[in-house]
Amino acid sequence: MPKMGPLWPRQKRWIPWALMLLVFGLSFLGQTLLPHRGVGQGGSAVSPSGRAAAGPPQRIISLAPSVTEVLFALGLGDQVVGVTNHCRYPPSALSKEKVGDYYNPDIEAVLALRPDLVILLPEHEQSGDYLARLGVNALMVNHFTIQGVLDSILLIGRICGRAEVAEEMVQEIRGRMETIRRRTMSLPAPRVMVSVGRNMGSGMIKDIYICGQDGFYDQMIELAGGRNALQGGGVKFPIVSGEGILYLNPQVILDVIPDLAESGWKEADVLRQWDLLPQVDAVAKGRVHVLSHNYAVVPGPRFILILEDMARLIHPEVHWRSP
Repeated sequence: MPKMGPLWPRQKRWIPWALMLLVFGLSFLGQTLLPHRGVGQGGSAVSPSGRAAAGPPQRIISLAPSVTEVLFALGLGDQVVGVTNHCRYPPSALSKEKVGDYYNPDIEAVLALRPDLVILLPEHEQSGDYLARLGVNALMVNHFTIQGVLDSILLIGRICGRAEVAEEMVQEIRGRMETIRRRTMSLPAPRVMVSVGRNMGSGMIKDIYICGQDGFYDQMIELAGGRNALQGGGVKFPIVSGEGILYLNPQVILDVIPDLAESGWKEADVLRQWDLLPQVDAVAKGRVHVLSHNYAVVPGPRFILILEDMARLIHPEVHWRSP
């Protein structure tokens, strides 16, 4: 394998908005799973004392968009008293009190809401430790992987008195995942590249963040019946140049741009930019697709929608509408 210089240029400093959404939603860009008091194999913990004796919490604060989506999906919207500035789904979450940014939660605002449970991610370890010292129950969940998302639904459901709802939700999601697996398992797995951020204003295809060994999109590609065009390296979101994309030569390109409508760009504009790389297999065969739904960057219960979108695009030959 040749040197990877063209794949990972070092000079670029910008982080486009799509990638910022990944930071807020997927919560693992450049991060590792941090150790935390009581964190077990699943990456979850309750501190300082758990909820078993106190009963289901009635005043819950979420410190991540993906956590907020889990809570509302479980029917706990009325118990949610605070969310971050980046929690925008479902629309009813917008009316909740704000407790700061994802990476900078406002602890005073959290305490002012008198929560009996704060749900956070491993990146919030420092805030979680501080809240625990103040006697606030903090539940840490793992949204690094698909299994982590499913486990968190079950855990939050159990702690918050929605265990049956959580079980039904996870069972339905697993059923839809199994449908995809069954319909794609005997098909060839094309090379898939997922683009998660770039400077749209440049009008060129260069210095693009793509999915590497990130643990989420990488899994999604495989579950959808494809294989990641970028193998090895261990980098979660490397930056690739046009030359690097040509070297990888993906057969399918999925361009994730969740803020497309707000950006003023049209899908046709995005696809024209990819036409600048006609030698790439995906471009030559018209297999570049734009994923513009906001759920494409939030690893909550709606990840099944991303997976189904990806499966349809990776394997259009499958009759997805048939039972």
